[in-house]
Amino acid sequence: MTEITSLRPFAAVLVSAIAIVPILASRGRPNVREFWTILAAVANLGIVASMVPGVLDGNVYVTDLGRFVPGVEFSLQADALGILFGLLASLLWLVTSFYSIGYMRGLDEHNQTRYFAAFAASVSSAVGVAFASNLLVLFVFYELLTVATYPLVAHDETDEARAAGRKYLAYTFGGGVAVLAGAVLVFWMTGTTTFTPGGIAALADADPMFARAAFALLVTGFGVKAALMPLHSWLPDAMVAPTPVSGLLHAVAVVKSGVFGIARVILDVYGPAVVADLGLGLLLASVAAFTLVTASIIALRQDNLKRRLAFSTVSQLSYIVLGLAVLNPMSLVGGLLHIPAHAFMKLTLFFCAGAIHVETHTDDISNMAGIGKRMPLTMTAFGIAALGMAGIPLVAGFVSKYYLLIGTVTAGDVVFTGALLVSGVLNIAYFWPVIYTAFFESPGKADPKPVVENVLGGRYGEADATAGTDTTDTTTGTATDGGRSPDDDPIERDDHGYAPDHEGQGAIDRSEAEAHIRPEHGHDDSLAWEHRRWNGDESTWFMLGPILFAATGSIVLGIVPGSAVFLRIVRLIVSGVTGVTV
Repeated sequence: MTEITSLRPFAAVLVSAIAIVPILASRGRPNVREFWTILAAVANLGIVASMVPGVLDGNVYVTDLGRFVPGVEFSLQADALGILFGLLASLLWLVTSFYSIGYMRGLDEHNQTRYFAAFAASVSSAVGVAFASNLLVLFVFYELLTVATYPLVAHDETDEARAAGRKYLAYTFGGGVAVLAGAVLVFWMTGTTTFTPGGIAALADADPMFARAAFALLVTGFGVKAALMPLHSWLPDAMVAPTPVSGLLHAVAVVKSGVFGIARVILDVYGPAVVADLGLGLLLASVAAFTLVTASIIALRQDNLKRRLAFSTVSQLSYIVLGLAVLNPMSLVGGLLHIPAHAFMKLTLFFCAGAIHVETHTDDISNMAGIGKRMPLTMTAFGIAALGMAGIPLVAGFVSKYYLLIGTVTAGDVVFTGALLVSGVLNIAYFWPVIYTAFFESPGKADPKPVVENVLGGRYGEADATAGTDTTDTTTGTATDGGRSPDDDPIERDDHGYAPDHEGQGAIDRSEAEAHIRPEHGHDDSLAWEHRRWNGDESTWFMLGPILFAATGSIVLGIVPGSAVFLRIVRLIVSGVTGVTV
């Protein structure tokens, strides 16, 4: 490994942060504002991508910014593990930026400038998490990520959104305190918090009691954002946020920062050998296995599509943690590869859910009978990603789960193998009803969703007591989930079908027929969906383009994983930590 002094890791963090200023200055000029957003996203991706060839050759790019506290350098480093997360975050930020333009204008959302500024701040923090060189620098960016994403979670400014935002802050700041305490304890035991492939050598000779305590604090702190049970409940509640935010939370920045932090602790702070000697891997793997099965069962109960996807995320993140905790080289490859695989698939699913909401104001699965005719491209992409999440071959999820299964079998942990298989079956159980409803049912003849009804979970919205019922408060005309009523299209259009931005800006083109039919399909199953062709007239290409890109990425990672740069990076990480070439 060769260290190269370079400003590129710092530039990758800085470019997104700098973009906040022109984004805010462009308030009232949406085209200019979004030009700055896209420009910053392209620049960020270009900087990160420029380091990939060097990292694959064994180089590490380091930016030294001076002394942080006595004995701790404030420095950034782009090593293999950091590049894995940084490349993913920067690539999908660019994709999500295009999608956000279509989504935010399509719904005529308020405070769009604040939204794009917070989005830029979030990605800057996420890249900082990726390139942190030690636990304390990681802690700083981990907390900044919480601050940056709070305005996005609470964006709607409803009581429900504010409550979700407060819960998000309480959980994630609490997790941050645990990370800081664990980092201080590691520094006290070893005199350093610097990430070292294979672990900090001095931890092998540290007092086992204190070593276990520090590990518990660090994993608990990062486990909050990784949504390990019972620290997961903030995540489904955060679904009140706009759908691009849900994609950011669930596929890219926040939850991935949690599993990334756990990966750093296992691979670069303790090392697999020390984790095994302390008996910590089995305990963490047991928590992950419980989470991935239980969350899948809860997902069966959710009729609201975003809630179902939220519990799916809770489950899928634990696949990553399980692979890391089993400590086998094959399971490590599976766990780390599931970071980009899950990101592409879950982003596709959330993008599809958002497009459905923008175009039809439909949020519940029980109201989607036949919607595949109305949105054929969108629902086909949803089906592809759903198959991948269930581990069906030719999509990304199959490859990562294959490595996970082989790793658990090789390690002799057949109980965890069984948990993975059971969860895979449950994945099919909660995704198949969505696909079947969209393509094989007709409005007025659909059976109720969710699949399971009992007191262990709950449908989304207090008024949604029976399948297919309307969640609109008839006294206020607002939806009980904090959104706008599906009976009230909030978009005022001119004679040409254009919807203006709240801040006096231009918007997305829609036909008058589209504007007429949109509000009705969120609540009346007796109406037939309008058939749309496969040429993209079902939505704006600002949303369809990102949907198809993410779905294509899921297929590429599933069909030619050896040619995808993410698998090469993952293999480099595992060989550097374990000395085993996979």
